[in-house]
Amino acid sequence: MNPLKSLSCLFFLWSIIFYQSIAAENLTPPSQYEVKSPDGAYSVGFFTLKKIDHLQLFYSITYKGKPVVEKSALDIVLDNHISELAMGIKPDPDSHFAGNMDFVVRKDTSVNTTWNNAYGERSTVKDNYNQSSFLFQKRDKKGVQLQIEIRAYNEGIAFRYHFPMNPGGLYYQIIKENSEFVLPSGTKAWYHRWAQGTYELLSLENWIDESERPLTCELPDGLYVTLTEAQLVDYPRTKFKLKPGQNGTLVTSIWSPADAITPFDTPWRVIMAAEKPGQLLENNDLLLNLNKPSVIPNTSWIKPGKIMREIAQTNENTKASIDFAAENGLQYILYDWKWYGSAFDFNSDASKVAINLDLQKWIAYGRERGVGIWLYVNQQALLKQMREIFPIYKKWGIAGVKFGFVEVGSQRWTTWLHESIQLAADNGLMVNIHDEFRPTGENRTWPNILSAEGIRGNEEFPSATHNTILPFTRFIAGPADYTICYMDKRLKTTHAHQLALGVIYFSPLQTLYWYDKPEMVFRLAETEFFKKLPTVWDETKVLSGEIGKYAAVARRSGKQWFVGVITNNNARKIPLSFEFLTEGKKYRAHLYSDDPKLKTSTQVNIEIKEVTSKSIIQTELIPSGGLAIWIESIEQ
Repeated sequence: MNPLKSLSCLFFLWSIIFYQSIAAENLTPPSQYEVKSPDGAYSVGFFTLKKIDHLQLFYSITYKGKPVVEKSALDIVLDNHISELAMGIKPDPDSHFAGNMDFVVRKDTSVNTTWNNAYGERSTVKDNYNQSSFLFQKRDKKGVQLQIEIRAYNEGIAFRYHFPMNPGGLYYQIIKENSEFVLPSGTKAWYHRWAQGTYELLSLENWIDESERPLTCELPDGLYVTLTEAQLVDYPRTKFKLKPGQNGTLVTSIWSPADAITPFDTPWRVIMAAEKPGQLLENNDLLLNLNKPSVIPNTSWIKPGKIMREIAQTNENTKASIDFAAENGLQYILYDWKWYGSAFDFNSDASKVAINLDLQKWIAYGRERGVGIWLYVNQQALLKQMREIFPIYKKWGIAGVKFGFVEVGSQRWTTWLHESIQLAADNGLMVNIHDEFRPTGENRTWPNILSAEGIRGNEEFPSATHNTILPFTRFIAGPADYTICYMDKRLKTTHAHQLALGVIYFSPLQTLYWYDKPEMVFRLAETEFFKKLPTVWDETKVLSGEIGKYAAVARRSGKQWFVGVITNNNARKIPLSFEFLTEGKKYRAHLYSDDPKLKTSTQVNIEIKEVTSKSIIQTELIPSGGLAIWIESIEQ
């Protein structure tokens, strides 16, 4: 039989079966649209399908021809008793917004531009995407509209729900967002229940709870996919849960209902795919691009840097800490909690120093030595006093505020937190937000957000294996305050591993020596690496890595490069190529590696080599070990 005839017969039979199934369920044939990334690697299919009078919306994603998200539902559920009654309409207690809607129009736009980021992992950020917006309108409620916005970047896909202005001036209450992610069968995810939790690689079945975002997945065809969100500024926090009775399908799970006063945008749902896990980290400027540009007119006061904690909070120790910072290339010291009293007590007054500490004297002394001071303030005092204390801190000359134990989850706390960030910016204060908060790219809009926790950091002494998971999971979301504890005896990694983390883990405010005192590290030769280390970068490259096994990252600042390499709990040999260097130029590489034979407290060996772009070093890492490299150009 002619092969073409066979294919024609098969297609004819499939058409009969398909349209018979549609007729049996009173469905109308689907309408399908496509959105492609500028380079054509991503393709998004957007489908509308009518079942009687109920409109159903679906999407799918492929990357380089491979399925990333299979046909998945887009759905948002409202509880509009108040707004519908006011319009004289009988309320529907479980109103799926897409129901009883008609498609109105598709609008396509494209953007191709760049912007400068003085506080990021790359100084030049490319913002290039194709967007399609699909407008729908309720048949029985004129002016009540929903718009699905889909953006296709070369770095990933994003979509969100936009509610145009309601002519009645009323709001919607969003009680569920059922955005689905049907991943290919056999997918596994790096599951973690909470932002400071541990990670497990699990199949998409039988989870005991929801998982945090970003959620990085390993697909059976070799692709890596991250699901996350961007521009979470006026909405409940999202996690991912398994769809009941349907393993393999993830659904967004918002913390609590949200009031949508139109016009209103939900956060962007983001899907990034890559052939290597390191590409996910290299492409994470996508989250910044999905946020608004900076709204701070003058950012000259925002100065990234390194910081250490002043543990004792005495006059004597403050002087020692400032002197240590000045002599070791640190820009800040931090007074952690209790400087103003019990941090959890609403009666404590964060406008006054409650201990025997001459704060004004040390602010002035620090200024003379080029060292600024940060203050920790717990949420109790922020709630009660932030409009009072932020202007006071500005008058004192405080550099920044570390927000402690902030509440996260509900829409109320999300909006409160961003109002706090804005108020800090209005008073020239940088911010480090601790505990469960994770950034979603809003540090582009508010670059005074230098760092955030939302990570199982070094103060909890995690394993080296945990550390090799973080670059491909948590750090996709943006900066994290890992709080390096360089000299603590409870460390489960080597000291060269700790040095390397300063490069691998991005934070414009990089905390060093969390539990350490100046006298413990003053004369260690290898801390020269931390002294030279910048905290913001012109260029970032992930040289190699496997999630949970190892990571090798190179970052450039000006003419200098810094490299960090870490392994998990196992020893490992990693060939390290220097092809990221400029061809034809010579460089001097300072290598800081583990040497158990050394009779020093940290057993860090320092070696200097001349390298070029053609150099390859065969690194041999001991269990839980690492390698840090500082590379300077040899002028010719």
